Amino acid sequence: MTAAFTFPGQGSQAVGMGKALAEAFPAARAVFDEVDAALGEKLTAIIWDGPGETLQLTENAQPALMAVSLATMRVLESEAGFSVAKHAAFVAGHSLGEYSALAAAGSLAVSDTARLLRVRGLAMQKAVPVGVGAMAALLGLDYETAVAVANEAAQGQVCQAANDNGGGQVVVSGDKAAVERAVEIAKTKGAKRAMLLPVSAPFHCRLMQPAADAMAEALACVTIKPPAAPVVSNVLAAPITEPDEIRRRLIEQVTGTVRWRESVAYMAGHGVTRFFEIGAGKVLSGLVKRIAEGAVGVSVGGPNDIVSAKDALAQSS
Repeated sequence: MTAAFTFPGQGSQAVGMGKALAEAFPAARAVFDEVDAALGEKLTAIIWDGPGETLQLTENAQPALMAVSLATMRVLESEAGFSVAKHAAFVAGHSLGEYSALAAAGSLAVSDTARLLRVRGLAMQKAVPVGVGAMAALLGLDYETAVAVANEAAQGQVCQAANDNGGGQVVVSGDKAAVERAVEIAKTKGAKRAMLLPVSAPFHCRLMQPAADAMAEALACVTIKPPAAPVVSNVLAAPITEPDEIRRRLIEQVTGTVRWRESVAYMAGHGVTRFFEIGAGKVLSGLVKRIAEGAVGVSVGGPNDIVSAKDALAQSS
């Protein structure tokens, strides 16, 4: 198997995502109905009609992106013959996308995943008061240099690498003053650009420990099954299949680095040549080309993508 199924993270959301799929395919509509029922509210109305600032709230964006990914996955299964067990060498997702990957692989129920991501979004938002933390993108630095910048900027505060996205794109996270120092230091270390990001909290750093504690409590109450294909863990950049380890790594992920560059490199190194990005946006497909030479990213997010995805899967079998 030379295909991997990947699932996008926060930042890929857009008002209207998934609507055309739900209108065209009952399998997609059923997923949105299941998510609405699990949350006890019409998240679907926010996804399709906005307003954008409500969709962008972490507590909404996280389950919304999962819903679109799983709706897309169900359509690929019913209309294009996709099967995680038969066709995916690995599944993986960027941050919250790891939950989507686990749901797609049958490790988590969709309803449980929606509720977990609502808890995760609320807990991450509550962990740090608004204005205390920040995140910044450092562009044009390799990971080791970016980590050194973060360490130099910390000065007794928290500043650490949050996302190693690949292609010279590293995001740092922590106390606002420390992250602002990292932006200035990065410019002296050869960064092409370094800028603060418009986010509401400093994700994937030690300041998120209260959210990690909340997720430990929430994850203890759900059933996790072995996935139909190995999931490449964000914090390990290596595959895991054992339910207790999956639970443990999801807790670690809240405060740990999303090792996306290494995750994609691992999958490419183990024979994956086609990365199907299932859900909203094309961020991961763009990163694949920068990380794994010769690999192809295939974005699947709307009705018009289903036939081309089927053709691409046939080429990778």
